[in-house]
Amino acid sequence: MSFRTPLGRARGLGSARLGTGHWLAQRITAVALIPLSLWFVMSVMIYMRADYATVSIWLHSPVVSVLLVLLLATLYYHAFLGLQVVIEDYVHDEWLKVSTLMLIKFMCVLLAAAGIFATLRVAFGG
Repeated sequence: MSFRTPLGRARGLGSARLGTGHWLAQRITAVALIPLSLWFVMSVMIYMRADYATVSIWLHSPVVSVLLVLLLATLYYHAFLGLQVVIEDYVHDEWLKVSTLMLIKFMCVLLAAAGIFATLRVAFGG
């Protein structure tokens, strides 16, 4: 007994069975972003009027540096996952879909790497 639709049997297409992992990764990153974002917003509010030296001393703490790197990595990964779903659902030209996904992935990796580099540079006194 097959649960495929007649059109699915005719085309030989079925479930790619990859959607669950993507869905789960998006939900896990969303849950992880809640405490990280709250921590970051509270930190920004506390150090809003501080000078560079004070923020640099704060960022020298290993816990702060690790949390900021986790925030950046999780944020850009979550953004990529969400944008990927939008592009896959609404862009129908295959060449445009693939090139847009590659551009978005490149930009997310580039921006995450730049943010993490800047964080580590300040944290390690560079």
